[in-house]
Amino acid sequence: MDKIRLLHFADLHVGMENYGRLDSATGVNERVLDFLHRFDELIDYGLDHEVDLVIFAGDAFKTRNPNPTYQRAFARRVKRLADAGVPTVLLVGNHDLPTMAQQANSIDIFRTLDVPNVIVGWEEKVHLIETRHGPVQVATVPYPVRQRLLNQKEYRGLSIRELDDRLQAVVAEVIQAMAEQLDPDIPSVLAAHLSVSGALFGSERSVMLGRDAVVLKSVLADPAWDYVALGHIHMHQSLNGDAHPPVVYSGSPERIDFGEEGQPKGFCWVELARGKTARGWTATWEFVEVNARPFVTVRADVRDVRADMRADADPLLALRQEIAGHDLTDAVVRLILRLRADQETLLRDRDIRALLSDAYFIGGITREVERAVRVRLGGLAPEEMTDRELLVKYLEAKDTEAGRISTLLEHAEGVFAGETERMSE
Repeated sequence: MDKIRLLHFADLHVGMENYGRLDSATGVNERVLDFLHRFDELIDYGLDHEVDLVIFAGDAFKTRNPNPTYQRAFARRVKRLADAGVPTVLLVGNHDLPTMAQQANSIDIFRTLDVPNVIVGWEEKVHLIETRHGPVQVATVPYPVRQRLLNQKEYRGLSIRELDDRLQAVVAEVIQAMAEQLDPDIPSVLAAHLSVSGALFGSERSVMLGRDAVVLKSVLADPAWDYVALGHIHMHQSLNGDAHPPVVYSGSPERIDFGEEGQPKGFCWVELARGKTARGWTATWEFVEVNARPFVTVRADVRDVRADMRADADPLLALRQEIAGHDLTDAVVRLILRLRADQETLLRDRDIRALLSDAYFIGGITREVERAVRVRLGGLAPEEMTDRELLVKYLEAKDTEAGRISTLLEHAEGVFAGETERMSE
Protein backbone atom coordinates (compact mmCIF):
# COMPACT_ATOMS: atom_id res chain seq x y z
CA MET A 1 0.00 0.00 0.00
CA ASP A 2 1.31 3.44 -0.98
CA LYS A 3 1.12 6.40 1.36
CA ILE A 4 -2.31 7.98 1.61
CA ARG A 5 -2.61 11.74 1.22
CA LEU A 6 -5.15 13.41 3.47
CA LEU A 7 -6.36 17.04 3.55
CA HIS A 8 -7.80 18.21 6.87
CA PHE A 9 -9.61 21.54 7.30
CA ALA A 10 -12.43 22.92 9.45
CA ASP A 11 -14.57 25.89 10.50
CA LEU A 12 -15.37 27.34 7.10
CA HIS A 13 -18.31 29.38 8.45
CA VAL A 14 -19.75 30.40 5.09
CA GLY A 15 -22.02 33.37 5.74
CA MET A 16 -19.72 35.62 7.76
CA GLU A 17 -20.51 39.09 6.41
CA ASN A 18 -18.74 41.38 8.89
CA TYR A 19 -16.35 43.91 7.31
CA GLY A 20 -17.71 43.35 3.82
CA ARG A 21 -19.83 44.91 1.09
CA LEU A 22 -22.21 43.45 -1.45
CA ASP A 23 -20.47 42.22 -4.60
CA SER A 24 -22.58 43.44 -7.53
CA ALA A 25 -21.33 40.74 -9.89
CA THR A 26 -22.43 37.81 -7.71
CA GLY A 27 -24.99 39.34 -5.36
CA VAL A 28 -22.99 37.91 -2.45
CA ASN A 29 -21.22 39.78 0.33
CA GLU A 30 -17.52 40.15 -0.49
CA ARG A 31 -16.46 38.71 2.86
CA VAL A 32 -18.50 35.58 2.16
CA LEU A 33 -16.57 35.34 -1.10
CA ASP A 34 -13.33 35.48 0.92
CA PHE A 35 -14.33 32.33 2.77
CA LEU A 36 -15.38 30.61 -0.45
CA HIS A 37 -12.11 31.58 -2.15
CA ARG A 38 -10.19 29.92 0.70
CA PHE A 39 -12.27 26.79 0.11
CA ASP A 40 -11.35 26.95 -3.58
CA GLU A 41 -7.70 27.44 -2.68
CA LEU A 42 -7.46 24.34 -0.52
CA ILE A 43 -9.42 22.24 -3.05
CA ASP A 44 -7.02 23.34 -5.80
CA TYR A 45 -4.06 22.38 -3.62
CA GLY A 46 -5.57 18.99 -2.86
CA LEU A 47 -6.36 18.13 -6.47
CA ASP A 48 -2.97 19.39 -7.67
CA HIS A 49 -1.24 17.15 -5.09
CA GLU A 50 -3.42 14.08 -5.80
CA VAL A 51 -5.27 14.05 -2.49
CA ASP A 52 -6.80 10.68 -1.53
CA LEU A 53 -9.16 11.76 1.25
CA VAL A 54 -10.57 15.05 2.52
CA ILE A 55 -11.80 15.51 6.10
CA PHE A 56 -13.81 18.60 6.92
CA ALA A 57 -14.00 18.75 10.73
CA GLY A 58 -17.23 20.71 11.04
CA ASP A 59 -18.98 24.12 10.94
CA ALA A 60 -19.76 24.61 7.27
CA PHE A 61 -21.90 27.70 7.79
CA LYS A 62 -22.17 30.63 10.15
CA THR A 63 -25.74 29.82 11.16
CA ARG A 64 -27.87 26.71 11.57
CA ASN A 65 -30.17 27.89 8.79
CA PRO A 66 -27.96 29.14 5.92
CA ASN A 67 -29.66 30.78 2.96
CA PRO A 68 -29.95 28.76 -0.28
CA THR A 69 -27.28 30.82 -2.05
CA TYR A 70 -24.67 29.89 0.56
CA GLN A 71 -25.77 26.26 0.53
CA ARG A 72 -25.40 26.17 -3.23
CA ALA A 73 -21.92 27.71 -3.09
CA PHE A 74 -20.79 25.15 -0.51
CA ALA A 75 -22.34 22.23 -2.45
CA ARG A 76 -20.64 23.26 -5.72
CA ARG A 77 -17.25 23.00 -4.08
CA VAL A 78 -17.97 19.68 -2.40
CA LYS A 79 -19.10 18.42 -5.80
CA ARG A 80 -15.69 19.31 -7.28
CA LEU A 81 -14.09 16.85 -4.87
CA ALA A 82 -16.78 14.21 -5.35
CA ASP A 83 -16.56 14.43 -9.15
CA ALA A 84 -12.79 14.02 -8.90
CA GLY A 85 -13.33 10.73 -7.08
CA VAL A 86 -12.02 12.05 -3.75
CA PRO A 87 -13.90 10.68 -0.71
CA THR A 88 -14.91 13.61 1.46
CA VAL A 89 -16.00 13.39 5.10
CA LEU A 90 -18.25 16.25 6.28
CA LEU A 91 -18.41 16.34 10.06
CA VAL A 92 -21.38 18.00 11.78
CA GLY A 93 -20.26 20.92 13.95
CA ASN A 94 -22.22 22.99 16.45
CA HIS A 95 -23.03 25.62 13.80
CA ASP A 96 -24.47 22.89 11.58
CA LEU A 97 -26.87 21.56 14.22
CA PRO A 98 -30.62 22.31 14.23
CA THR A 99 -32.34 23.69 17.31
CA MET A 100 -34.19 20.37 17.75
CA ALA A 101 -32.60 16.94 17.48
CA GLN A 102 -35.42 15.73 15.22
CA GLN A 103 -34.68 18.32 12.54
CA ALA A 104 -32.14 18.02 9.73
CA ASN A 105 -28.73 19.61 10.08
CA SER A 106 -27.39 22.05 7.47
CA ILE A 107 -25.35 19.39 5.60
CA ASP A 108 -27.85 16.54 5.91
CA ILE A 109 -28.88 16.93 2.26
CA PHE A 110 -25.67 15.15 1.16
CA ARG A 111 -26.67 12.12 3.24
CA THR A 112 -30.30 12.25 2.11
CA LEU A 113 -29.32 12.27 -1.57
CA ASP A 114 -26.60 9.69 -0.94
CA VAL A 115 -24.10 11.81 -2.88
CA PRO A 116 -21.28 9.56 -4.15
CA ASN A 117 -17.93 10.00 -2.36
CA VAL A 118 -19.48 12.18 0.38
CA ILE A 119 -19.77 10.85 3.95
CA VAL A 120 -21.70 12.93 6.49
CA GLY A 121 -20.40 12.41 10.02
CA TRP A 122 -23.62 12.99 11.93
CA GLU A 123 -23.09 10.20 14.48
CA GLU A 124 -20.28 8.50 16.37
CA LYS A 125 -19.24 5.80 13.94
CA VAL A 126 -16.18 4.15 12.34
CA HIS A 127 -16.33 4.42 8.54
CA LEU A 128 -14.21 2.19 6.31
CA ILE A 129 -13.38 4.37 3.30
CA GLU A 130 -11.75 3.13 0.13
CA THR A 131 -9.28 5.55 -1.43
CA ARG A 132 -7.14 5.33 -4.55
CA HIS A 133 -4.21 4.14 -2.46
CA GLY A 134 -5.97 1.86 -0.03
CA PRO A 135 -8.57 1.82 2.73
CA VAL A 136 -8.70 4.23 5.68
CA GLN A 137 -10.72 3.96 8.88
CA VAL A 138 -12.28 7.30 9.83
CA ALA A 139 -14.11 7.60 13.15
CA THR A 140 -16.47 10.57 13.26
CA VAL A 141 -17.39 12.43 16.45
CA PRO A 142 -19.81 15.27 15.70
CA TYR A 143 -20.30 18.10 18.18
CA PRO A 144 -21.49 16.53 21.48
CA VAL A 145 -25.15 17.36 22.10
CA ARG A 146 -26.63 16.76 25.54
CA GLN A 147 -30.14 16.03 24.28
CA ARG A 148 -28.79 13.24 22.06
CA LEU A 149 -26.22 11.68 24.37
CA LEU A 150 -27.87 12.25 27.75
CA ASN A 151 -31.51 11.44 27.12
CA GLN A 152 -31.84 8.74 29.74
CA LYS A 153 -34.07 9.26 32.77
CA GLU A 154 -31.13 8.80 35.14
CA TYR A 155 -29.75 12.22 34.16
CA ARG A 156 -32.87 14.17 35.05
CA GLY A 157 -32.48 16.56 37.94
CA LEU A 158 -28.69 16.85 37.67
CA SER A 159 -27.01 20.25 37.84
CA ILE A 160 -25.36 21.84 34.79
CA ARG A 161 -21.93 20.95 36.20
CA GLU A 162 -22.96 17.35 36.79
CA LEU A 163 -24.36 17.11 33.26
CA ASP A 164 -21.12 18.54 31.87
CA ASP A 165 -19.07 15.94 33.73
CA ARG A 166 -21.33 13.13 32.58
CA LEU A 167 -21.27 14.31 28.96
CA GLN A 168 -17.48 14.45 29.05
CA ALA A 169 -17.40 10.88 30.35
CA VAL A 170 -19.88 9.65 27.71
CA VAL A 171 -17.84 11.19 24.86
CA ALA A 172 -14.68 9.59 26.23
CA GLU A 173 -16.40 6.21 26.46
CA VAL A 174 -17.66 6.48 22.87
CA ILE A 175 -14.20 7.36 21.51
CA GLN A 176 -12.57 4.52 23.43
CA ALA A 177 -15.20 2.09 22.18
CA MET A 178 -14.52 3.10 18.56
CA ALA A 179 -10.78 2.67 19.10
CA GLU A 180 -11.40 -0.92 20.13
CA GLN A 181 -13.19 -1.58 16.81
CA LEU A 182 -10.20 -0.64 14.66
CA ASP A 183 -8.33 -2.99 12.39
CA PRO A 184 -4.61 -2.48 13.20
CA ASP A 185 -3.66 -3.33 9.61
CA ILE A 186 -5.55 -0.31 8.22
CA PRO A 187 -4.61 3.33 8.95
CA SER A 188 -7.07 5.10 11.23
CA VAL A 189 -8.09 8.72 11.67
CA LEU A 190 -10.27 10.25 14.37
CA ALA A 191 -12.26 13.30 13.21
CA ALA A 192 -13.92 15.29 16.00
CA HIS A 193 -15.57 18.67 16.48
CA LEU A 194 -15.14 19.59 20.13
CA SER A 195 -13.08 21.44 22.73
CA VAL A 196 -9.99 19.75 24.12
CA SER A 197 -8.39 20.53 27.46
CA GLY A 198 -5.27 22.65 27.07
CA ALA A 199 -6.25 24.12 23.69
CA LEU A 200 -5.99 27.88 23.17
CA PHE A 201 -9.23 29.60 22.29
CA GLY A 202 -9.62 32.62 20.02
CA SER A 203 -12.45 34.50 18.34
CA GLU A 204 -14.64 31.41 18.09
CA ARG A 205 -15.84 32.33 21.60
CA SER A 206 -17.71 35.29 20.09
CA VAL A 207 -19.60 33.16 17.54
CA MET A 208 -19.92 29.93 19.47
CA LEU A 209 -23.33 28.27 19.64
CA GLY A 210 -24.13 26.07 22.60
CA ARG A 211 -22.34 25.21 25.83
CA ASP A 212 -19.09 23.30 25.35
CA ALA A 213 -18.16 19.97 26.83
CA VAL A 214 -14.37 19.83 27.21
CA VAL A 215 -12.72 16.48 26.41
CA LEU A 216 -9.39 15.52 27.97
CA LYS A 217 -6.46 15.39 25.59
CA SER A 218 -5.49 11.97 26.96
CA VAL A 219 -8.74 10.55 25.52
CA LEU A 220 -7.70 11.59 22.00
CA ALA A 221 -3.97 10.87 22.25
CA ASP A 222 -4.60 7.14 21.99
CA PRO A 223 -1.97 5.26 19.92
CA ALA A 224 -4.83 3.38 18.26
CA TRP A 225 -5.25 6.46 16.05
CA ASP A 226 -2.70 7.50 13.45
CA TYR A 227 -3.97 11.07 13.18
CA VAL A 228 -6.59 13.11 15.07
CA ALA A 229 -8.28 15.79 12.93
CA LEU A 230 -9.99 18.41 15.06
CA GLY A 231 -12.36 21.27 14.37
CA HIS A 232 -14.18 23.88 16.49
CA ILE A 233 -11.27 26.08 17.62
CA HIS A 234 -10.14 28.61 15.01
CA MET A 235 -6.49 28.85 16.06
CA HIS A 236 -4.27 26.27 14.36
CA GLN A 237 -2.42 24.25 16.99
CA SER A 238 -0.91 20.86 17.63
CA LEU A 239 -1.77 19.48 21.06
CA ASN A 240 0.42 16.38 21.32
CA GLY A 241 3.82 17.76 20.37
CA ASP A 242 5.98 15.23 18.53
CA ALA A 243 4.29 12.28 20.18
CA HIS A 244 2.11 9.73 18.38
CA PRO A 245 -0.57 10.38 17.26
CA PRO A 246 -0.65 13.99 16.08
CA VAL A 247 -3.67 15.74 17.67
CA VAL A 248 -4.25 18.81 15.52
CA TYR A 249 -6.67 21.69 15.14
CA SER A 250 -6.37 22.83 11.53
CA GLY A 251 -7.89 26.17 12.51
CA SER A 252 -10.20 28.17 10.27
CA PRO A 253 -9.08 29.00 6.70
CA GLU A 254 -10.20 32.65 6.93
CA ARG A 255 -10.13 35.30 9.67
CA ILE A 256 -13.40 36.26 11.33
CA ASP A 257 -12.37 39.43 13.19
CA PHE A 258 -9.45 41.25 14.79
CA GLY A 259 -9.20 38.59 17.48
CA GLU A 260 -7.57 36.42 14.78
CA GLU A 261 -5.37 39.21 13.41
CA GLY A 262 -2.00 37.61 14.01
CA GLN A 263 -3.00 33.99 13.41
CA PRO A 264 -1.86 32.11 10.28
CA LYS A 265 -4.77 30.54 8.40
CA GLY A 266 -4.80 27.37 6.34
CA PHE A 267 -5.24 23.60 6.43
CA CYS A 268 -3.28 20.45 7.23
CA TRP A 269 -1.70 18.17 4.65
CA VAL A 270 -1.22 14.67 6.07
CA GLU A 271 0.52 11.60 4.71
CA LEU A 272 -0.27 8.19 6.20
CA ALA A 273 2.34 5.52 5.54
CA ARG A 274 3.93 2.41 6.95
CA GLY A 275 6.03 3.41 9.92
CA LYS A 276 7.70 2.28 13.13
CA THR A 277 4.75 2.63 15.50
CA ALA A 278 3.32 -0.36 17.33
CA ARG A 279 0.43 -0.51 14.86
CA GLY A 280 2.74 -0.23 11.87
CA TRP A 281 1.47 3.15 10.65
CA THR A 282 2.70 6.69 11.03
CA ALA A 283 1.45 10.12 10.02
CA THR A 284 3.54 13.04 8.88
CA TRP A 285 1.81 16.38 8.46
CA GLU A 286 2.39 20.02 7.68
CA PHE A 287 0.35 23.19 7.98
CA VAL A 288 -0.26 24.85 4.61
CA GLU A 289 -1.01 28.55 4.88
CA VAL A 290 -3.60 30.13 2.57
CA ASN A 291 -3.98 33.68 1.29
CA ALA A 292 -6.44 34.82 3.98
CA ARG A 293 -7.62 38.41 4.16
CA PRO A 294 -5.18 40.36 6.39
CA PHE A 295 -6.45 42.21 9.44
CA VAL A 296 -4.31 45.15 10.56
CA THR A 297 -4.56 47.30 13.69
CA VAL A 298 -2.83 50.69 13.53
CA ARG A 299 -2.16 52.26 16.93
CA ALA A 300 -1.15 55.91 16.70
CA ASP A 301 -0.38 58.29 19.57
CA VAL A 302 -0.07 61.96 18.53
CA ARG A 303 -0.42 63.52 21.98
CA ASP A 304 3.22 64.61 22.04
CA VAL A 305 2.79 66.73 18.90
CA ARG A 306 2.54 70.28 20.25
CA ALA A 307 0.28 72.90 18.71
CA ASP A 308 2.74 75.51 17.43
CA MET A 309 3.79 76.98 14.09
CA ARG A 310 6.41 74.37 13.19
CA ALA A 311 5.69 72.26 10.10
CA ASP A 312 6.32 69.02 11.99
CA ALA A 313 3.80 69.99 14.68
CA ASP A 314 0.87 68.86 12.52
CA PRO A 315 -0.74 65.77 14.16
CA LEU A 316 -2.05 64.66 10.75
CA LEU A 317 1.54 64.47 9.51
CA ALA A 318 2.50 62.37 12.53
CA LEU A 319 -0.45 60.09 11.85
CA ARG A 320 0.53 59.76 8.17
CA GLN A 321 4.03 58.67 9.21
CA GLU A 322 2.63 56.05 11.59
CA ILE A 323 0.25 54.64 8.98
CA ALA A 324 3.05 54.50 6.39
CA GLY A 325 4.75 51.90 8.56
CA HIS A 326 1.94 49.39 7.95
CA ASP A 327 1.00 47.47 4.82
CA LEU A 328 -2.74 48.11 4.44
CA THR A 329 -3.12 46.70 0.94
CA ASP A 330 -6.40 44.73 0.70
CA ALA A 331 -6.58 44.56 4.50
CA VAL A 332 -9.40 45.06 6.96
CA VAL A 333 -8.02 47.92 9.04
CA ARG A 334 -8.88 49.54 12.33
CA LEU A 335 -7.24 52.67 13.70
CA ILE A 336 -6.86 53.35 17.42
CA LEU A 337 -5.87 57.00 17.74
CA ARG A 338 -4.78 58.68 20.95
CA LEU A 339 -4.87 62.47 20.93
CA ARG A 340 -5.41 65.53 23.07
CA ALA A 341 -8.72 67.40 23.21
CA ASP A 342 -7.22 70.44 21.44
CA GLN A 343 -6.21 68.22 18.49
CA GLU A 344 -9.69 66.93 17.70
CA THR A 345 -10.49 69.68 15.19
CA LEU A 346 -7.11 69.16 13.46
CA LEU A 347 -7.85 65.51 12.67
CA ARG A 348 -10.99 65.36 10.55
CA ASP A 349 -12.54 62.00 9.79
CA ARG A 350 -12.34 62.43 6.01
CA ASP A 351 -8.62 63.24 6.20
CA ILE A 352 -7.98 60.17 8.33
CA ARG A 353 -9.92 57.95 5.94
CA ALA A 354 -7.90 59.34 3.03
CA LEU A 355 -4.73 58.13 4.77
CA LEU A 356 -6.31 54.65 5.00
CA SER A 357 -7.31 54.52 1.33
CA ASP A 358 -5.16 51.44 0.60
CA ALA A 359 -7.33 49.36 2.94
CA TYR A 360 -9.95 46.94 1.63
CA PHE A 361 -12.30 47.92 4.47
CA ILE A 362 -12.01 50.32 7.42
CA GLY A 363 -13.25 48.36 10.38
CA GLY A 364 -13.32 51.32 12.72
CA ILE A 365 -11.63 54.53 13.83
CA THR A 366 -11.43 54.83 17.59
CA ARG A 367 -10.45 58.16 19.12
CA GLU A 368 -9.08 58.02 22.64
CA VAL A 369 -9.13 61.67 23.65
CA GLU A 370 -7.06 62.86 26.58
CA ARG A 371 -8.93 65.63 28.34
CA ALA A 372 -7.67 67.93 31.05
CA VAL A 373 -8.55 66.63 34.50
CA ARG A 374 -10.54 69.04 36.63
CA VAL A 375 -8.56 70.39 39.56
CA ARG A 376 -9.33 68.73 42.85
CA LEU A 377 -10.37 71.23 45.52
CA GLY A 378 -9.45 69.12 48.51
CA GLY A 379 -13.02 68.13 49.27
CA LEU A 380 -14.22 71.74 49.40
CA ALA A 381 -16.88 73.30 47.21
CA PRO A 382 -15.80 76.45 45.30
CA GLU A 383 -18.16 78.58 47.37
CA GLU A 384 -16.31 77.44 50.52
CA MET A 385 -12.96 78.76 49.23
CA THR A 386 -11.56 82.26 49.28
CA ASP A 387 -10.78 84.17 46.10
CA ARG A 388 -7.09 83.75 46.81
CA GLU A 389 -7.41 79.95 47.20
CA LEU A 390 -9.36 79.67 43.97
CA LEU A 391 -6.76 81.71 42.09
CA VAL A 392 -3.95 79.49 43.40
CA LYS A 393 -5.78 76.34 42.21
CA TYR A 394 -6.34 77.92 38.80
CA LEU A 395 -2.71 78.91 38.34
CA GLU A 396 -1.51 75.46 39.44
CA ALA A 397 -3.84 73.82 36.92
CA LYS A 398 -2.23 75.96 34.20
CA ASP A 399 1.26 74.72 35.21
CA THR A 400 2.28 78.24 36.21
CA GLU A 401 5.76 78.49 37.73
CA ALA A 402 5.89 78.99 41.50
CA GLY A 403 7.70 82.34 41.25
CA ARG A 404 5.14 83.72 38.84
CA ILE A 405 2.29 82.52 41.09
CA SER A 406 3.78 84.53 43.97
CA THR A 407 4.06 87.65 41.80
CA LEU A 408 0.50 87.35 40.52
CA LEU A 409 -0.82 86.81 44.03
CA GLU A 410 0.92 90.00 45.23
CA HIS A 411 -0.81 92.01 42.50
CA ALA A 412 -4.10 90.24 43.14
CA GLU A 413 -4.16 91.16 46.84
CA GLY A 414 -5.02 94.76 45.95
CA VAL A 415 -7.85 93.60 43.72
CA PHE A 416 -9.21 91.32 46.46
CA ALA A 417 -8.98 94.16 49.06
CA GLY A 418 -10.76 96.64 46.77
CA GLU A 419 -13.53 94.14 46.02
CA THR A 420 -14.01 93.54 49.76
CA GLU A 421 -14.35 97.27 50.46
CA ARG A 422 -16.85 97.72 47.63
CA MET A 423 -19.05 94.89 48.89
CA SER A 424 -19.05 96.31 52.46
CA GLU A 425 -20.34 99.73 51.38
